[in-house]
Formats: sequence, C-alpha cells, structure tokens
Amino acid sequence: MIRAAIIGLGSWGQHLVRNVQGISSTIQFTAFATRTPAKAAEFAAANGLRMLENYEAALADPDIDAVVLATPHRQHTDQIVAAAAAGKHVFSEKPLGVNAAEAARAAQACADASVTLGVGYNWRYQPALREIRRLIDDGTLGRVLHLEGNFCGPSAYRFPQGHWRHDRQEGPAGGMTGRGVHVVDAMLYLAGHIEQVTAQSFRLVQDFGMDDTTSMLLRFASGATGYLGTVIASAETWRLQVFGSNAWVEVGDVEHLTTWDLRVCKIDRANIGAKHPPEVISFPKTSTERAELEDFAAHILARTPMALPGGDAVHNVALLGAIMASIESSGPVRL
Repeated sequence: MIRAAIIGLGSWGQHLVRNVQGISSTIQFTAFATRTPAKAAEFAAANGLRMLENYEAALADPDIDAVVLATPHRQHTDQIVAAAAAGKHVFSEKPLGVNAAEAARAAQACADASVTLGVGYNWRYQPALREIRRLIDDGTLGRVLHLEGNFCGPSAYRFPQGHWRHDRQEGPAGGMTGRGVHVVDAMLYLAGHIEQVTAQSFRLVQDFGMDDTTSMLLRFASGATGYLGTVIASAETWRLQVFGSNAWVEVGDVEHLTTWDLRVCKIDRANIGAKHPPEVISFPKTSTERAELEDFAAHILARTPMALPGGDAVHNVALLGAIMASIESSGPVRL
C-alpha cells in the first residue's frame, strides 16, 4: 500500500481522495496539507487524513511514500523538484509546468533521483480512448489524417476577480491550461508529437481575467493535421474526433468525468456512396482518477518511471509555449 499525502485539498484534491479512499488496495491518502485547513477539516476527518503544517512537513515525514499535488499551476515545478530531492514519489496535476524549461526541469529532477513522476492526464485511462488507440494500431482506422477537439465551459464565470484561476500567468492561452491540455494529451497519445502550431486567443466577454476564446491549428510530425478550440465563457461541452483513411471515431458529451461512449463510422468499401450511421460502443464504468493513481502506485512498487524527460507531458508544455508565441506573433511557430 502506497501511503500518500494530498497537497491542496480544494474541490479537485477532495475528488482525488474520494476516488481511492477505502476503495483502492494499492494507494491510500493518510495526510494532507493545504493553504486553508479550516475549510478542509471536516472532509479530512471523515477520510482519516492527519493534518500537516505545510508541504515541507510532508516531504520530511518518513511515513509518507508519495505526494499528490492538487495545487496552482505555477507551483508544480518547484514542488516536484523538492519532492525528488526528498526522495518522495510525486504525482502532479497537469500541467507539469507553465513553460517548457520548467517542465523539463521537473521531469529531469525525478529521473535523476530515481523517483516516479506521474502527471494527471486522466483521459488516457478512458476505455474509449484506449479503444481508439487499438483501432489505430490494428489498421481499422487507417492512416490518421486529422484530429479535431474542443473543451469548453463557463470557467470564466465560475471564479471571482482576483482568484488564481484568473491569473494570466497561471493560465496562459486562456482555457488551454485548465482544459485544452487534456485534449492535447489525448492527441499526443493517438497521433504523436506536434511540430507546428498556429494560434489565436482573445478575451471577448469580461474586462478581467484570462482569455476566454482560444483556438489553434496543429501539424503533427506524422503529417496529420489538427484543430483545437477552448472557449471558457460558454456552456459545457467537449469533443474529440479522429479521422482516418478507413473510418472516423468520436467521443464527446457535456460531462467528461464519466465513462465515455465511442462512436465509430467506417467506409463501406463495397458501396462508397453509402452513408451508414456510426456504431456506438459502450464500456464498463470506471474511475479514471482511481486508475491513474493506482497506475502511479504500480510504477512506484515496480520501481519504474512514468513521465520522462522528453516525453509527452513535457512536450505538452512545450506546445503551450509555442501557442503563446504564435498568439504574440500572429503566425505559425515550429516546436
């Protein structure tokens, strides 16, 4: 059993705890540290979490094997590096950093210290996404030609002025940092690294906070193309569609913290003009948050790495930097 401390016990930190506490046989939360302990006291008591004075106390505690970070974006890199120096395994919510150099520094620190680093891209544990990967690998989809995605919602209205989620340094490129990086990670999983991006981003609704309307065109190293939009001043929606030379597949809905259905539509080679409705495939219900934390625990117990220098989690942050550069230059940027 991996004994973990949750760092940051706001709504998402509590969600992570709920998904493993008393359920998982490989990882349990035993302690917590947060900026506002009074707000978390009732939840902590109900889940058997002992309070730590601060993050440093978690790193110094011999009864803690790993730390799980549900903290603001700009804190991640330094917290990861500190965990590595203390010999603690660390799971960080995305992103790994807010620029490529910081993300690379975090990944390298864990590699050098031989501690396991996990990053909270829970979409990779969706059965539907893994099925898309299988359909690519076995040739059913054909060559991947194009990917389209969006991840939108009313985030701009959810937090008051002055909240850290409205800080443009915490959330570069608007909804890309909190939402779009999930779609990007799914695209990297399915189509590989991205070599060029052209982006635009604007604040159209409110007179404070981060941009609310951001979109980008992508070119993958494989030759595939892509599009991604993140609008954080609209109603909730998300979608990812992958077009192959033999078929297309699509996931998407309003709620994303569920087990997704997959829609598959294939070319009828015997009748190219036929327009068949997509097949809908459903999967057994699963908790992607429990799956990612249990996978993190499994890597710790096996003494094997997860997020690596030069890997997808670092490339995702490098793309975020390229998106910012493209916004500023109003032109394409190569990674």
